[in-house]
Amino acid sequence: MDRSQYILDVLATEFATAMRRDPVAFRRKFRKMAASPFAFYRGSACLFYADMTEAFAARDFLDKQTSRVWIHGDLHAENFGTYMDASGVLVFNVNDFDEAYVGPYLWDLKRLVASLALIGYAKALSDDAITMLVRAFVSAYLAELNGIVRDGDETIGSLTLQSTTGVLHRVLQRARLSTRVALLDAETTIEDYDRRFAFIEGRRPVDLRTRQAVEAAFADYLGTLSPASGRQALEHTVKDVAVRTGVGIGSAGLPSYNLLLEGHTQALENDVLLYMKQAQTPAVARHIDDDRARSYFHHQGHRTAESQRALQSCADPWLGYTELNGIGHVVAEISPYNGDLNWDDIVEPAELTHVVTDLGTAVARMHSVADDASDHDLVDFSTEDAIVAVIGGDDEGFTAALIEFAHAYGARARDDHRLFVDLFRNGRLLP
Repeated sequence: MDRSQYILDVLATEFATAMRRDPVAFRRKFRKMAASPFAFYRGSACLFYADMTEAFAARDFLDKQTSRVWIHGDLHAENFGTYMDASGVLVFNVNDFDEAYVGPYLWDLKRLVASLALIGYAKALSDDAITMLVRAFVSAYLAELNGIVRDGDETIGSLTLQSTTGVLHRVLQRARLSTRVALLDAETTIEDYDRRFAFIEGRRPVDLRTRQAVEAAFADYLGTLSPASGRQALEHTVKDVAVRTGVGIGSAGLPSYNLLLEGHTQALENDVLLYMKQAQTPAVARHIDDDRARSYFHHQGHRTAESQRALQSCADPWLGYTELNGIGHVVAEISPYNGDLNWDDIVEPAELTHVVTDLGTAVARMHSVADDASDHDLVDFSTEDAIVAVIGGDDEGFTAALIEFAHAYGARARDDHRLFVDLFRNGRLLP
């Protein structure tokens, strides 16, 4: 099939219903995707997974077990950043679990290394330099995975202020300078001695009926919080509700409700911001035939929250899920400490290598956390043991395969971006 038609068919299968619902939002989404090959790659996970089961299908370094582990589902280089974990520690780790599911661990790695090739190309790095970046990532991943197999799950650590240097340490330091007061001042206003949402571009108030529905969904959500969250009754008071639409490149046209809660005291600086976001079917799920995974989740909000809990050792204590108007939603805190890794500021090869080495460590820990030693029983075997066993000591062959894939799929994504732009500008994408 002609590649342009293939792209058109895959995007239509994934987005047709949503495009008809809100074509304006998708026009904005597609313009963002048209900006660069990397932006296109970020917004087209559905195409990546279609390729994984078609043109780039491979069974090397996979078996039955390692084809059904918890995976992130959209593991590209910009889905890493900082957050405050449940124990109050600032952590640098994988973020954005909207696409998480159960599938081949290798798909996470392939999506990540192809994104490194795209970033390297955008920075005008040579093919040899890109190869070095991918090799550094894979080497760190294998070293960490083998270390966990050798020393046990109790050795799984986190990338924190105490354990990082260089770029990631600076990212964590900047996150540490953020404050709840600054976030609240940016997002809210004070009226009659209490906080209310400030209505900024892209956010608007809700009517009484919608607010009542959101508050009912919030009440149900409270029952999904982890018992260890330690939330107090005062913090369950909803002070205000607002709605945003299409936040982020992957959420075109979808509503996201913002909730302003009373903090753990009545002091205004302790108020809490949450989002309640409609969850979508992950792109990877179309290509995974797993009855147990399909029946495990009540709805997509449940899947998103449970996947994040499985893949993070200490997830956001506000993380939970609910149903609103019969549709699954994920709920989490809008935190001042959440920040993404900015690749624009990382230009020197030595810094790039340092960063991707840390990313390799983080991904290995993510894959190792979500297995038989966790509180989730969907994956009931030791992930790290299974992955190390299927690689079988062929670290060089494994690394070479991922290097080859990174270059090949990076080139494919650059070509696809050009075809996508032509489809979009000639009016062939939107109904």
